[in-house]
Amino acid sequence: MAVAVISEFNPFHNGHKYLIETAKKLTNEPVVAIMSGSFTQRGEVAVTDKFSRAKTALENGVDLVLELPAVYAVANAQCFAFGGVQIAKSFDCVNYLAFGCESGNVDSLKKALDAVENPAVNELTVAKMSSGDYYPRALQSAVSEVFGEETAEVLSSPNNILAVEYLKNLADTNIQPLAVKRIGTAHDSEKTSGEFASASLVRSILRRNENAENYVPSVAHRITFPENLERIMLYKFRMMCAEDFSFLPDVNEGLENRIVDAVKNYNSVKEIITAVKTKRYTHARLHRIMTCALLDITESLQRTPIEYVRVLGFTKSGASLLRNCRLEVVTSVAKALKSDSNITKLLEKDVLATDIAALAYNDVGKCGNDYIEQIIKI
Repeated sequence: MAVAVISEFNPFHNGHKYLIETAKKLTNEPVVAIMSGSFTQRGEVAVTDKFSRAKTALENGVDLVLELPAVYAVANAQCFAFGGVQIAKSFDCVNYLAFGCESGNVDSLKKALDAVENPAVNELTVAKMSSGDYYPRALQSAVSEVFGEETAEVLSSPNNILAVEYLKNLADTNIQPLAVKRIGTAHDSEKTSGEFASASLVRSILRRNENAENYVPSVAHRITFPENLERIMLYKFRMMCAEDFSFLPDVNEGLENRIVDAVKNYNSVKEIITAVKTKRYTHARLHRIMTCALLDITESLQRTPIEYVRVLGFTKSGASLLRNCRLEVVTSVAKALKSDSNITKLLEKDVLATDIAALAYNDVGKCGNDYIEQIIKI
């Protein structure tokens, strides 16, 4: 048996180590990490490459690391959770899904899920959005009016929102949710607490070339800088028309026209996003849209079913878990891409994402790492 963790490890820090240790202590089972690859859910290039992050995870308690396809890794919370759970439930041996959240209480998360799926809440949310509010705030406000402030407060945290989406996708499985209360600092906090710091702060420390060793079990020395992708993104945007943007995930209600106008008038991604943003659209959503444009990830592609698991690394006990997977196990990208199936649709994007992420280092990386990097064995 095993416990799954849907993760980004961007980078793997002491909070992640605590989550893995707690999951193992509570279940006494090996851990399968389903990890974002070269780009992440906030619509940004990962701070370091997926192979290095997988190695650190394996050295700190994880037994098997699988790649969450890029198409799902750069999606909104609903799609991100759906993709991760699809992989988790493809393993007959997985009976727990562990996740860190501010609540740490499965019952309160289930109440929040009931609220999110309530027709009255949904109707009120739509009404609030039609008045110009963006979805997360409209939803929280609607839940507060129908279910009360205590339940609505659960939805104030990105980690709790993601946890609720995990519960929704676990409904038709035998996998039990294992909520682990976050310790240390809050999500995206700029403050530290002992040996704990938020992933966003650790990324900032690394990118400022400062010492992060107090907050991570292993310091990454080859770091990406999102600004290094600026010109390639602008080039890509300028090659696209409104119709091209309309095919991207989460682009609706004429947003594609606002994006095209902004691309014509501004010379940086930040300026474009600022010009496009309204109360209706969060910065995170717009960043994801821009990343999907860069990677040619369309809404229809984001609905492609996952038919494989890409193995990044394993321990001896982790390798044995692969026998319990009902999807095709990919250990060779070159071999998998020769198949004529949905596997190639998603796997090609993983390869593209890795090659584009290689441009984000100050010393530009080479193409083809997905073909030449060996599976990490600890």
